Amino acid sequence: MSMYEALGGESVVGEAVAVFYAKLQADPVIAGFFEQRNLDRLEMHQRMFLTAALGGPDAYEGRDMRAAHAHLPITDTDFDRFIGHLDEILTDLGVEPERAAEVLAALDPLRHEIVSAASEGGGEFGGQDPAGGSG
Repeated sequence: MSMYEALGGESVVGEAVAVFYAKLQADPVIAGFFEQRNLDRLEMHQRMFLTAALGGPDAYEGRDMRAAHAHLPITDTDFDRFIGHLDEILTDLGVEPERAAEVLAALDPLRHEIVSAASEGGGEFGGQDPAGGSG
């Protein structure tokens, strides 16, 4: 059984992605990454990506992670916030802690393709504290 099937398949991935984007947009530190973006398109790509990454049907048609994030000044701190939100969502959806840890571990190798800005001082959005000041 794939991790995708064990988590509950399409319905759980879809719900997780919808809640994930709501949380990301509400996070004052990283919300700026989503301004002026087509969120429906981003959510669709995220659902396809997570489905494929978790062993479900591979219908992902997006750019590779490096190309998709190259224009964004994402720091390690930002990446950790994204992962933290995803962990919270998986917990809220009742995913077993061991399964959630597997999902997060499967995504962590993408860090080197997504992070492009130094954590100290950060980029346009990265490196900010939760109050919105520079880190």
